[in-house]
Parts: sequence; C-alpha cells; structure tokens
Amino acid sequence: MQYRRFGRTELPMPVFSCGGMRYQYQWQDQDPAAIPKDNQENLRATIHRAWEVGITHIETARGYGTSEMQLGWVLGEFPREKLIVQTKVAPTPDAQVFTEKFTTSLRYLQLEYVDLLAIHGINLPEHLEWSLQVCLPLVRQWQREGRVRFVGFSTHGHVSLITAAINTGEFDYVNLHWYYIFQENWPAILAAQKQDMGVFIISPSDKGGHLYNPPEKLVQLCRPLHPMVFNDLFCLSHPQVHTLSVGAARPTDFDLHLQTLPLLSQAEIVLPPILQRLEQAAITALGRDWYEQWAVNLPAWFETPGQINMPLILRLLNLAEAFDLWEYSRARYRMLGPGGHWVPGRNAADLPVAALRACLARHPQPEEVLRRLQRAHQVLGGEAGRRLGGA
Repeated sequence: MQYRRFGRTELPMPVFSCGGMRYQYQWQDQDPAAIPKDNQENLRATIHRAWEVGITHIETARGYGTSEMQLGWVLGEFPREKLIVQTKVAPTPDAQVFTEKFTTSLRYLQLEYVDLLAIHGINLPEHLEWSLQVCLPLVRQWQREGRVRFVGFSTHGHVSLITAAINTGEFDYVNLHWYYIFQENWPAILAAQKQDMGVFIISPSDKGGHLYNPPEKLVQLCRPLHPMVFNDLFCLSHPQVHTLSVGAARPTDFDLHLQTLPLLSQAEIVLPPILQRLEQAAITALGRDWYEQWAVNLPAWFETPGQINMPLILRLLNLAEAFDLWEYSRARYRMLGPGGHWVPGRNAADLPVAALRACLARHPQPEEVLRRLQRAHQVLGGEAGRRLGGA
C-alpha cells in the first residue's frame, strides 16, 4: 500500500480506503440478533482483507444502516492506534438530534473516539448554515473531550457550495465526487489544497461509471488497463487527491484496485494514450462542436427554470453515446427526483421550453441543448430510481 499525508490532519492515509456502504446487512438499524451469521462473517473477512493489504482507513456513516454496528463487532480485533476510523452524521438544525446520532455512532462502533467525523451531506446552502451554526460548535466540544480528532464534510452539492464550505476554513478534510467522467469539482479540490485539507474521493468505481461491470467499448478504450484501474490511476495521478473509497462488498473487491499501485510511478506514460483514445471516441460520437461547447454558459440546476438539471442530464447522455455507459446513465438519470438533494434538480420529462430558451441565451447551441434534453428523457427515462445511503 502507498500512503499520502491527509492534509493538515497529518494522518498517513492509504491511497485506498475501505468504505462501509455495501457490505452491511440492512439500510436501517436492526436488532443485533437479526444480522445473519454469513453476512457478518463476510464483513469481518472484508475488513481483515483490507487490513492485510495495508488499508488502515475504515469509513462508514450513521446513515448506512447496520454498518456501524457490524463494524463495531470487528474493530476491536485490530490495534486501535493504527486504525483511521471515520463516520459521518447528517447536518440538522436540531443540536439534540445531531448529538444523539453521534452518540449512537460511537456506541455502535464501540469506540471512545473517531479519528474523522464528517458532517454528512452538505448538499444545499441550508446544510452549510446548519453545519456552521449548530453542528460544528458541538463537534468542537467533542474534540476538546477527545471523542473526535478531526472534522470534515461530505457533499454531493454544486461546486460553488463545496468551495464556499471549504473556504470557511472550518474543516480539516472533504469527501467529494471527482473522477474521469465527472471533473467539475476540480476547483473545489484546488480550494481544499489551499486550505491544506485532506481530499477523499467518494465512490469512484460506482458513481464513476459502474466500473465493476464496464461496457465492452469502455474496456477496449482503456486497454491495457481495466476501466477501474484506469480511473484509479487517473485520480491518484493528481497529488491533490489523497485517497479513493473502495466500497467493498466482499474481500476480493480490493484485488483489482491493487493493480493500480505499481502503476502510480508510470502514470505520465500510461495515461496519455488512453486519455487520447477516450477523447477521440467522444468527439467521434458527439461531434467536435458539441464535445467542446455543451457545457459553455450552462446554468446550474438551481438557476434554471423548473430546476431542470441540464448539466447532469446532458453529461449522462454524452457518456452513454460516447462510451456506451447506458446502464449507468439510465440509473443516474432515474435518480433525478427520488434522489432528493443527493441528486438534485428535475429530469427532462416536462421542459418549460420558452423559459429555457431565454435561460440558454448565452449558450452557443441552445436549440441543440433543448433537442438533446428531449432525447435524454426518451432514451434514459423510465422507472424512477431509489437512493441508497449516499447516492
């Protein structure tokens, strides 16, 4: 395993972290007696495999159902001082609720303290307000009491909100989305670097394109690397990124990621041909003008009539047409609405066309935007999805 300094925390962070979202039994708290023995044994084996390969960072959340409780039955098998344990608690304007949730987290984890506590889901401006005014004062008290070492936040929010939260200077690290198919949060990562914050990349393999089951076209474009290894290498080739979450469901889920480690010193040689092929494939499928112009002056979902999330919708259609990421794009598109603030905005089912034309006055291809929004709903729409945990 390789390790990177996790910003001003000074923690030696492994470049891969063990995320706790996929191996738990249920998404809701359960009676301990209801946990199947085979499920717990799989979880235990997964954590031990992580430890064996040098992954010392274990990450979970109060919102991950039985994950904390099941982890608590296992963590005592490892030297506490060598573990980096993170949990996450959602922001709330109610101090008592936030306190109760954190207390439950510690009790389930069977720990006296967590190394990293993240405020889970600063996705809207009010979440940042609650965090600063209600949650952080409590966390500061817990830090003085020795129950929390460092505080950060996780986010699915717009890059402007993420950057605003980072620039408060109140947080030691950030969990955010950023990978090859979604690079819009790069300004936030640069802002985090200026604040000397740790940077933890959320779900690079799942939200990064369902890379555990990639389409054949993407497989061919990424050769000689598996798309998952390519994406890992792309992310970790940037020193501003410190760790990638591996949402392991079983012990063998780490194996493919580990192929990235010997390539890190060769990234400047290995990546350029693959990046060139991917770009050319996108230009061939989409046309150069659309490839270069689709995001120009495109407003955010909260600035758009009807809150249509045009950037997400168009990006998903682009990915489907360029790389055959149809299954991924359909799954994410169907989260618009059911995903709430984790996948914000609305889909293209009912477009306010006249208002959108006015909104797109500064876009180089407004009519093409409208046409592609309509096409996206036709080819990506369908049964609504359901958000799991952290979307």
